[in-house]
Parts: sequence; C-alpha cells; structure tokens
Amino acid sequence: MDALLFDMDGVVVDSEDHWHPAEREDLLPAVLAGEVPDVGEITGMPYREIYAYLDANYETTVSEAEFVDRYDETAAGIYQERVELLDGLSGIRERAREAGVPVGLVSSSPPTWMGYVLDRFGLAFDLTLSNDQVPGPGKPEPDIYEAAADRLGVEPSACVAVEDSRNGSLAAQRAGMVVVGYRVDHNAETDLSACDVVCAGSEELREELLGRLTG
Repeated sequence: MDALLFDMDGVVVDSEDHWHPAEREDLLPAVLAGEVPDVGEITGMPYREIYAYLDANYETTVSEAEFVDRYDETAAGIYQERVELLDGLSGIRERAREAGVPVGLVSSSPPTWMGYVLDRFGLAFDLTLSNDQVPGPGKPEPDIYEAAADRLGVEPSACVAVEDSRNGSLAAQRAGMVVVGYRVDHNAETDLSACDVVCAGSEELREELLGRLTG
C-alpha cells in the first residue's frame, strides 16, 4: 500500500458505542415526529447531511440549526470524556512509519470533533481530513477518499481504508481503494459487503494491517 487511511468514528475511537444509544434514545426522538430510522441508515454520514436526509425522508420537528447544536453538544461529551482509543493503533502507526507509508484520518465528523480526539490522545497523522474540508457530498460518495489520496499524492487504488459503516465502506470502495472492514459489537449487523476483507475485533484488524504493511 502507498497510504493507510482510518475512519475515526467506530474505528480509531469507539464513539459509535456512545453515539448509537444517544441517537436512538435522545437525539432522533427529539428531532423527529413519528417513525425514527435505524441508526445504520445515517452512520458514517456528515451530520449536517444527516439533517437533510432526515428532512427528506422523515418528519423533522426542529430547524437545522437546532439539530446541529444538539449534535455538537453531545459530541463534546462523547469525545472529550467517554471514548477509548483503538487497541493496537500506536503499533500499526509505528510499523507504517517504518515502511514509509503515510497514515491518514479521514472522517465525516467536523474538524472540531476530530480535534477533540487528536488533543485528548495526543495523536498526529500525516493527513487529517474532515468532510467539511472537501467540496461535494459526504460518504457514501467517494469525494473525501479521492481528496485524501490526491493530497497524499498517491493513487486511490494503492490505498487501504479501514471502515466500520456501510456508508463509509461504500465511499472507499467507490474511490477504488482496498477496504478493510472493522466488525465489533456496535456494527454486528451492519452491511459491510463493500469491504474486501472484514476483521472481527482489534486483534484481527492489527494482524491484517501489519501483514499488509510488511508485504
């Protein structure tokens, strides 16, 4: 591989373990009347695009500004106080450095949310890219992954992307990347058929990525 790209939510940090209950129990019931979607429908999408999706397909009861404020407030608590880092991440990043492979963080989350994670855990990546920094639609469209490859100066086909959501894995696949799926409890039923391989848990993921980095 010429670049290794990690999704943030549900991969680098276990934020989906906290986002999913918050969306099911609080956020979605508070902004919708009637039917509430399964969280898998919106996982991996930029949260500003989530509002447009909900407004088009369900009955929203708040403005986009109020919706965004609710998500921002919830995000601060999740990222600054509750999330845990992917087990084995430091070893993977070290092996990538030894192999001369840049490592990127590619997320639908806004830069502020990404900053919470970077600051809390003292992380640095060769590329940190939010969907807010990319023209065009978010995941499941390929724009953010195409932009990541372009900024790193590599071909998308030479990139490995690690994803845990249907929307994210589709985005990486549509960009022409090799997609490694990460399967844990929060996405046990998620459709990861767009992935080239699916790893169950952090140990399998670590072994898969280290194997690819050592060729």
